[in-house]
Amino acid sequence: MSTNEYLFRIDHLRRTPAAIKFLSIEPFLESLNKVDLTGIDWVIVGGESGPGARPMKKEWVSEIRDKCVEENVSFFFKQWGGTRKKLSGRELDGRTWDQFPAI
Repeated sequence: MSTNEYLFRIDHLRRTPAAIKFLSIEPFLESLNKVDLTGIDWVIVGGESGPGARPMKKEWVSEIRDKCVEENVSFFFKQWGGTRKKLSGRELDGRTWDQFPAI
């Protein structure tokens, strides 16, 4: 199944009384260019790690980061992932993204 087939769940999240509404997109395995971030406070993104880890494309991460910046949603980039995640690091475009939502 495609991750995009589950995006309807975000509507359920929006209707909850949670003080902070966040998406944990891990592992990030495909573009989510159609995701609507209305009412979302925080997006956490990370690649899959360990043996058999599936690749994550930079354009997917940049796309969701740019959407977060555009819509004033906090963005946290955990890792690129891979079989040796520590070697891959967690920088995106020369910096780390460690944003947290305001409480």
